[in-house]
Amino acid sequence: MADVRARRTERWFKAALLLKGLDGAAELLGAVVLLLVPAATVDRLVAEVVSRDLLGPPDGFLTRHLVAGTAEFTAGNRTFVLVYLGLHGVLKLGLVWALLRRIRPAYPVAALVLGVFVVYELVRAVHTGSVVLALLAALDVVVIALVLREYRLLRTNASPPGDVPHL
Repeated sequence: MADVRARRTERWFKAALLLKGLDGAAELLGAVVLLLVPAATVDRLVAEVVSRDLLGPPDGFLTRHLVAGTAEFTAGNRTFVLVYLGLHGVLKLGLVWALLRRIRPAYPVAALVLGVFVVYELVRAVHTGSVVLALLAALDVVVIALVLREYRLLRTNASPPGDVPHL
């Protein structure tokens, strides 16, 4: 029974890493696109999306947040957004790569980095009223728990120092 539970947790861990990897790749791609696309074009694209009610009513939750975020981006926070998305994406991709390769020192680093992300997401969620950020923080807490569990299992099942496995 414990073996079945361990395999199930391993699948959840890999699924969480896949999600984090896709998220990191999307953030990095977003940073590159925003770097190449002029702010005025982003503003026009958002205006087009809003005018067609693709996100619901013009005064709805999603529309308000998209318009506010775009206004911040085009008003001068472009560098912050580019650096944040790029750095966030590179960090996530690097950590996912290291965890998939079972590089032991990456596990505590991943838990720490994700913990910092959680704190940031919660602070921003409180300041902006974003439910999405709160949900992302909750997801990151689950991922941290999975990372720490995998780390504990990896350390428990590791061969003692100097013990060379037979091939």
